[in-house]
This record gives sequence, C-alpha cells and structure tokens, in this order.
Amino acid sequence: MAKTISDIINRPLIPKPWSEGDNIPWNDQQFSERMLAEHLSQEHDLASRRTETIDRHVEWIFTEVLGSKPGRVLDLGCGPGLYTLRLARLGCSCVGMDFSPASIRYAERCAAEDGASCTYRHADLRDGGFGEGFDAVMMIYGQFNVFPRNRGAEILDRARAALVPGGCLVLEIQDSEEIEQRGRAASSWYSAASGLFSAAPHLVLQENTWHADSRASTVRFSVIDARTSGVTSYALTNEAYSDDELTTALRSAGFDDVGWYPSLGARAAGDEPFPVVVARR
Repeated sequence: MAKTISDIINRPLIPKPWSEGDNIPWNDQQFSERMLAEHLSQEHDLASRRTETIDRHVEWIFTEVLGSKPGRVLDLGCGPGLYTLRLARLGCSCVGMDFSPASIRYAERCAAEDGASCTYRHADLRDGGFGEGFDAVMMIYGQFNVFPRNRGAEILDRARAALVPGGCLVLEIQDSEEIEQRGRAASSWYSAASGLFSAAPHLVLQENTWHADSRASTVRFSVIDARTSGVTSYALTNEAYSDDELTTALRSAGFDDVGWYPSLGARAAGDEPFPVVVARR
C-alpha cells in the first residue's frame, strides 16, 4: 500500500480486485468514529440515509416483508441501528451486526435509552454464524456487493440458516450499471479540512477501475496529509450482479420465491437506484 507520493507513482496502474485490501477499515476505532458522524448526518444519504428516507424504508419492510406483524429481525451491517431501532418501536425484536465499533456502541446506547428490544454484535460478517430463528434477515444499502462472490455465497448460506421456514431475506443491492459507471469514471481529487478519511487537513486522490472480466469496480483512495505529505491508501471493490446472477446465487443457497423491487418503498426524487430482492426460505 502506498505510504509516500512516490509509492503512488510507482504502483501498478490497474489493481486487481481486492488486491489492495478487503475494504475500507470500518473497524478502525478512529475511522469508525468519523464514519459514525457520516451515518448520523442529515445533509446527505451517503452512509445511512436521512431520517425521512429511513422512516419510509422501515414502513415498507414492516408492511411488505413482515406483513405488518412484529417478528424477529436480523440486520447484517446494521451501522448505528437506525433501522433496527425503528422496527423495535413497531414491536419487532431485533439483532444487529456490524464491523464498526463506534456504530455498535451508538446503537447499544440508543436502544438502552429507548428501552428497545435490540441487541448488537460487533462482528465481521465473513466469520461465524448469524444465529437462528429470525423471521427476516436484511442487508441494505448495497453492503452485499462489497464481498467477493465466494464470500457473498457464504453469507447467503448463513442468512438462510438463520431464518425460520418461510422467513424472508431482504437484500438492497447496488445497481450493476452504477457500479460499472463508477469504475469507468475519470480520476478525481478533493481537499478537506477534515472528513471521513482524516480529522486533519488532507488531499484525497481517487482512481477508478472497471474490471470487465470479473464485472467489478475498484476505487482507490490516496489520502495525503497536508502537514507531513504522508500517504494512507484505501481500496474498495464492488461486485456487479445482474438480476439473473443474483437470482441464481439465491436459489443455489436454497432460497425460493425470489422477487425483485425497484427500491425499499416508493422512490423519491433524487434517490439513488438501489434494487431490492426479497427471497423466502
């Protein structure tokens, strides 16, 4: 990974998918604190969504997926628990799992203050089981796409095992065309006094690559400290699934009754395209 500007210049022009890291380090303590601030921001929908959007999504999940009946819900990649807390207020019993320690602490604190039936686990979704006895398992905001296909298949297997017979998996995925466009986009840069990648003044160089053979995009972020010129590098790869590919993966994991929706509830003007698939055990 690049540590100096010379490293940026001399590294391979085109990275292989996941060759420069599995993901952005959500589990790093300081990074997760900065990420939590983005989750809670009402100025954008780039981490968690704005309050009104989450409210609309939760209503759709409760009515369309759970049939307006409270049930046990598992949220994979739950962030600060914004969806689980709202579902608990509707009578659901919720479990959330996330890689970010700051988000889990925030979710636990809010659930305790609210008296909500929510429990949270700081965990890597690639490791271990998810438990069992859930009426619904959800993984929203395109988190499924950040895993290589073999890891994604493992997550689908364990999600199915966590569901009761007849229970539903809800996957909100990134639009495949959006992933490709992101990978084909020109390189760019921006400067900031502080932000997600650093609390100090810094410059961020962003390089994008589309891997046509594996249908994945990789985004490199080179964060240059304004004071020291030191470089911290991150890379994020996303898989692009066609509807047929994901339907086949779900059926291979033992899911049935696979249905596709344009979004979690009616899309509002300006919403990014995040298709939703609901599959039943």
